[in-house]
Amino acid sequence: MKLIIQIPCYNEEETLPLTLDSLPIKMEGFDCVEWLIIDDGSQDKTVEVAKQHGGDHLVCLPTNRGLAYAFMAGLEACLDQGADVIVNTDADNQYYSGDIDRLVRPIVQEQADIVIGKRPIYQIKHFSSLKKRLQKIGSNVVRIASRTDIPDAPSGFRAISRSAALRLNVFSEYTYTLETIIQAGQKGMQVTSIPIQVNEDLRPSRLVRSIWRYVWNSILTIIRIFTIYRPFKAFFLVGMLFFVSGLLIGSRFLFHYFFSDGSGHIQSLILAAILLNYGLFLVMSGVIADLISINRRLIEDIQWRQRRMWREKDSNKTSK
Repeated sequence: MKLIIQIPCYNEEETLPLTLDSLPIKMEGFDCVEWLIIDDGSQDKTVEVAKQHGGDHLVCLPTNRGLAYAFMAGLEACLDQGADVIVNTDADNQYYSGDIDRLVRPIVQEQADIVIGKRPIYQIKHFSSLKKRLQKIGSNVVRIASRTDIPDAPSGFRAISRSAALRLNVFSEYTYTLETIIQAGQKGMQVTSIPIQVNEDLRPSRLVRSIWRYVWNSILTIIRIFTIYRPFKAFFLVGMLFFVSGLLIGSRFLFHYFFSDGSGHIQSLILAAILLNYGLFLVMSGVIADLISINRRLIEDIQWRQRRMWREKDSNKTSK
């Protein structure tokens, strides 16, 4: 079996050496351990540092495409290199690399498809109290949306099996952390987590430059993925909210029309008609979106089969 540890990087010449120097080169249960660095259009000496400190594979993106794109580019490259298990970690040495062995164990033992490292959030000194609370709230929302039990959804320290990596698609341009968990849960993959340690903070987060911007982007990601994978439920709930509101307001008009003087309150009738029509429109949109979702799942199944077939052919050519 082959383990590849991938590290998305953007201007990480200062922290990458420490991260690479701490990575394992051997691990029980694997024939080889390799490192893959994804340079996301860095403008410093990240590429040179990666080569100097033993990077086995290097993926260079011509421009800065963002963390989500770099993550997926790394997965594709790892699959091309024949990885059976992929570990993703950050270039800022945030995560304790000694936990990689524990992180991959559930996959090696065929007990999980994806394993997420659970950080000791409330013990991390450089996390503000607000950020800690928001992390917990966000993780709880992801639990509901993904139907998984992951207490630290934003954690980027994770292990992914080959079969799971072949099935993942990231639509967000912001981050992959929440989307991949929701997607995996909705696709019926086995997702679990283990407690991990963290290292001393070396630099401020580049992803969470603003707490409220991060929260807003996370909310949009959750809504978008939930709508993609459960469109009928999403549209139906919103549609019924409008429909029931229209029924209540319409009932008010009818009450005054039949049991009062029969005049006035025409504004209630107009508003009720608007809400009822809009609610019905959303429910019907949910039906159409659900049919589209079925087609999308069929396309994703074809994509998964093609990915697996292509890479099996490549591995057979390599073995010959």
